[in-house]
Amino acid sequence: MIAFMIRRIIQALIVIIIISIIGFAIKQSVGDPLRELLGISVSAEEREEFREKLGLNDPWYIQYGRFLGDAARGDLGTSMFYKRPATEVILEKAPATLELVFVSSLIIILLSVPLGIFSAIKPNALFSRFLMGGSIVGVSIPVFLTAIMMVYIFSIKLGWLPSYGRGEVVMVGGWGTGLLTLDGWKHILMPSVALSSIMLPLFIRLIRSEMMEVLEAEYIKYAWAKGLAHKRVWFVHAFKNTLLPVITVGGVQLGVTIAFTILTETVFQWQGLGFMFMEAVERSDAPLLVAYLMFVGIVMVGVNTIVDMIYGLVNPTIRIAGVK
Repeated sequence: MIAFMIRRIIQALIVIIIISIIGFAIKQSVGDPLRELLGISVSAEEREEFREKLGLNDPWYIQYGRFLGDAARGDLGTSMFYKRPATEVILEKAPATLELVFVSSLIIILLSVPLGIFSAIKPNALFSRFLMGGSIVGVSIPVFLTAIMMVYIFSIKLGWLPSYGRGEVVMVGGWGTGLLTLDGWKHILMPSVALSSIMLPLFIRLIRSEMMEVLEAEYIKYAWAKGLAHKRVWFVHAFKNTLLPVITVGGVQLGVTIAFTILTETVFQWQGLGFMFMEAVERSDAPLLVAYLMFVGIVMVGVNTIVDMIYGLVNPTIRIAGVK
């Protein structure tokens, strides 16, 4: 098991290094740091002198090593728009996005598990057929279109929910959260539902297909032959083994959900990382773009590594195969 964990950690570090290379390439190709520092009224000689002082004339591998060292210390440059360290801006915007992903994940879990189990146990029921048909429609509709439709119906037509912003936020330590206020929940409801709309149908279909396959296994047939109660067979024997692939896919999709917040946050003007990223693209704020890329990349790699380890703990055959 230790060898399995070490190998996963080494793989995660390799991926992070690749992400840092991409971030360095973006920083080198987007914008000119001297233009931001000196403006356009500086002579060519002075500009060249500053390039030499800043190390911009050094070979790329020396500049990359300097970039990697700064990134390891949490220094990813200063945002050209906010005039503050990019890491500080990222940490300020992260709570909004993480709360949005958290509520969206809760919706996915609380709905996909019972609906997926029901459609697997009773695949020919009318409601199960409706779920399968609806899931195809749900997967086909883009997130931004779902978000726009919800704003039109629930904000413009019915006036039930606010259409933009985070609402009332309270500080808990250094974390600004809207989950402790009623106004915050009103503001987060539509964005989280819209964000979950693309993943929810996928998880319903995944749980259904995996559980239907498990229900055909020999040990399930043996459980039926022993006369065990239906609920025990469904929820203890079948569903427990259905969770193995769901855990793996869920970890990957969690990272994808963070990426999908760009569209959701743009529609709802949600002041999180996705909205900040779109602003950084429009302003060519290279340090902020690099900081966003590094943060999201590290989060995705970290989540996937943890999920791999959990999967190895739950399923011993995986870690045994991984050692070979």
